[in-house]
Amino acid sequence: MLRTVRSDDAYANLVLPAVAEHFRLAARDAAFTTELASGTLRRRGTYDAVLAACLDRPLTKLQPAVHDCLRLGVHQLLSMRVPTHAAISTTVDLVRAVANPGAAGLANAVLRRVAGQDLDAWVAQVAPDRTTDPQKYAEVAFSHPAWIADELRKAVGGEEWFDLLAADNVPPRVTLVARPGLATREELPGTPTPLSPYGVTLEGGSPADVPAVAERRAGVQDEGSQLVAVALARAAVEPAAGATGGEHWVDLCAGPGGKAALLAALAAEQGADLVAVERQPHRAGLVRRALTRSDGTTFPGVTGVVTADGARPPLAPASVDRVLVDAPCTGLGALRRRPEARWRRRQEDLVELVLLQRQLLGAALDAVRPGGVVLYATCSPVLAETADVVRATLAGRADVALEDVRPLLPEVADADGSVEGTVQLWPHRHGTDAMFLALLRRTG
Repeated sequence: MLRTVRSDDAYANLVLPAVAEHFRLAARDAAFTTELASGTLRRRGTYDAVLAACLDRPLTKLQPAVHDCLRLGVHQLLSMRVPTHAAISTTVDLVRAVANPGAAGLANAVLRRVAGQDLDAWVAQVAPDRTTDPQKYAEVAFSHPAWIADELRKAVGGEEWFDLLAADNVPPRVTLVARPGLATREELPGTPTPLSPYGVTLEGGSPADVPAVAERRAGVQDEGSQLVAVALARAAVEPAAGATGGEHWVDLCAGPGGKAALLAALAAEQGADLVAVERQPHRAGLVRRALTRSDGTTFPGVTGVVTADGARPPLAPASVDRVLVDAPCTGLGALRRRPEARWRRRQEDLVELVLLQRQLLGAALDAVRPGGVVLYATCSPVLAETADVVRATLAGRADVALEDVRPLLPEVADADGSVEGTVQLWPHRHGTDAMFLALLRRTG
């Protein structure tokens, strides 16, 4: 998995289930493998600093495969309950298999040095002073690239910044969602989620073994993502003058389909219909699958899935009632579940993403009728992608007003966004991904 992520730009959360299925891993082994691979990716920055202190050569001189193996060994030694002798011997065997006897000897010597201290002692040794160089400290102690750490500091502020960075390194709980009208929360195993009325936290086992999930009447979805669909469905929309029939809803950036599935179920409950728009054909295929039950029937209320550019959607102006813009973003609010994102994203990505986010929000506002609403959401707390996009949109249009989304989510406390009336969820406060929500109404 590490090699695939490194060489093929694969996504860990997509590769791991395929690996578990291919090797027919039992639930316990699959969980161990997930923690070993994902944890190694999350703490890569810390582990590389430790390895650098134990090596007599630069890290860049290591073969990439040997480097991967050493990171796996360090994670077992410093962050898992694997016995020291087992962590070292299995890692040395792995290095011998991918490299040569000389590299195996190096791995043995390095890992024995690593095993001499616990993680806290190593961080105290290799990290710079927290007060004089907080960004570099965050890079080493919390394994966040300096630019990402700085963006998160600006978003959350104060000493709470370190709490957020620490939360990014805690494996997320598996949360299921019951799609109303298709499944009930009571039929799902687990503890009811405190914020979403449709979720449960799975205490153990595989989601695939849950009948409602296997039948696609329920799914795996972070509680914060569930709240995005809930907020849009709860927003007040006055009936359009002369309109007949139910409302028309659009998910403008629907891939891979999790939010669209919940939104479709909520739309059907309200007598509305949903169109899902997704630009990339393969992701549009994922959306179609997400909106189809295992018996081949489409979810009630789904009009269709359209493969099209959300920035130029095939929608008549002022023709729909509600639009969700779950915009492509850096994904820095989901570093717990996408551990490779912190190493893949670059600061220069922000410019292109922000431009796209503004285009998508503008297109959504053009498509919604006067009196209709657009929910703008990102899985990122970065101010350039959240507050700045909302402010720029409001400044550039006289026909749009920002509405307070907070009353729509009374279950959520301590979640004020950086723009009055918006919501910002946090891993360390709410146990969710760092979702941002803003509700905009087309006024005329």
